[in-house]
Amino acid sequence: MDDHGTSSDDAFDPADSLRVIREQTDRAREATEPDGRVMFGAWGLAWLVGYLAMWTSARETGAPEPWAGFVLAGTIVGATALTIVHSTTRASGVRGASARVGAMYGWTWFLGFTVYGMVLGAMFRAGASWEVVATAANGFACLIVGLMYIAGGLLFGEIRMYAVGAWMLVTAAVAAFAGMPHTYLVMALAGGGGFLVMVVVEQVIRARRRGLAPAGPPATSPPATGGGSSD
Repeated sequence: MDDHGTSSDDAFDPADSLRVIREQTDRAREATEPDGRVMFGAWGLAWLVGYLAMWTSARETGAPEPWAGFVLAGTIVGATALTIVHSTTRASGVRGASARVGAMYGWTWFLGFTVYGMVLGAMFRAGASWEVVATAANGFACLIVGLMYIAGGLLFGEIRMYAVGAWMLVTAAVAAFAGMPHTYLVMALAGGGGFLVMVVVEQVIRARRRGLAPAGPPATSPPATGGGSSD
């Protein structure tokens, strides 16, 4: 019993201590790992806007207008840049293997899409038709994004990232067989739409997690008396 009439057993509550540790661990993890809402949202908007522009301009002739290609390229470059910055920034607050993994994951996006553009250029140079190159461009983009999200899910232990990556691979297969210009619509709705659905799922899970966390000490703990801490 201390000077204020509170027993040492009441002053130290193991359940409350575990709750605090768990909350601090969750905050640290959210601060150092990529935010799924940012990642999903960037690629969802990029694909929805970019591929809808391609589909809209290609409905009459089957081939998209140059302006639509610039829109798609701009949205993909923007999403890639945001992914790199977000991943490396989150990893900058930690040291050791975690920091290296985060930075390497972010820059792999840049490497993947750089090679992607070079391969498409080589296909044109080899004499591939426009439709073959367009089909390959969509399929390769889906393949890179899908595999990178699967890798991210494995690296960061995020099942939702893994699920989105798997969905992108399925989208790549469906889009490849849809034929022009329907390929673009599949990429916009199934690809971009899938990402945006996961933004909502991620937000709901985070809100529910915060709602389930206890707001304070258990009800059995004695109310604070304002008399200071025990000796």
